[in-house]
Amino acid sequence: MSVSDALRGLAPAKINLLLHVGPVQGDGYHLLVSLAAFADVGDRVTVRRAEALSLTVEGPFAAGLDGQGDNLILKALRALGAAVGIGEPPVAVTLDKSLPIAAGLGGGSADAGAALRLTTRLLDLDMAEAELERLALAAGADGPMCLRARPAWASGIGEALEDEPRLPTLHGVLLNPGLPSPTGAVYRAYDAAPAGDADRPQSPADWNVASVIDWLAAQRNDLEAPALAVTPGIEEALAAMRAAPGCRLTRMSGSGATVFGLFDDRAAAIEAAFALDRPGWWARPVVLGAPDIEPRAVI
Repeated sequence: MSVSDALRGLAPAKINLLLHVGPVQGDGYHLLVSLAAFADVGDRVTVRRAEALSLTVEGPFAAGLDGQGDNLILKALRALGAAVGIGEPPVAVTLDKSLPIAAGLGGGSADAGAALRLTTRLLDLDMAEAELERLALAAGADGPMCLRARPAWASGIGEALEDEPRLPTLHGVLLNPGLPSPTGAVYRAYDAAPAGDADRPQSPADWNVASVIDWLAAQRNDLEAPALAVTPGIEEALAAMRAAPGCRLTRMSGSGATVFGLFDDRAAAIEAAFALDRPGWWARPVVLGAPDIEPRAVI
């Protein structure tokens, strides 16, 4: 197999640094405002030239996707094939599922975004980023942002994006207590007692790390309370992160069970990740920003 017959890339975890959510609308959707960054950890996606489209899932969290044959990756690639008139793209996709399932990390949308980027490059398809973002909506409202995989504001139902290049690199820890937190159930709990609004806060006066962390501390994740109502065990992870040495800010990411902590530097984040390592828990030190998602040839 030549180097051009297979490409591999990172599908990075998406972290909602803030998530302000409005009441449900008549169409069933919620208006929201989010500022998101991406971690230097995530799933790995490999695409190879093949006779027909296929998907293989492996890795530590592969079992959590059992029975989901119509994965978001396949939906996105079928949308790509239809857009360029080739039917189903002739690629074999391998997903190394390294992120927990239903974790609030945008994993499925990130996987689809990576598959779109890699397949477009592998098959030498001439696609503008704006067109790829439109196709990424096949993976849900998170799709376009996860395709970009760089710091951005999201508004509307999550599809209206504005890059935020001023966001500094942040050092953090991701912690998942091994509990799923299904998005649908969390939104239903939120709708039972909506307590948020899709307001966009005024930007911080200074975008240095200390000022940004202080500013983020004044913001919210409006899905945190309903997620705790659905999955009370998340509170133990929040409490553990708050108690971690050097933690400056603790918050849940998205609607899932993963919580994040922000720290002053990489060394403090690594120390905290070791302190949070418990049986059944998943803890990783991360750098938050715009990770390297460039496709790499597989030899």
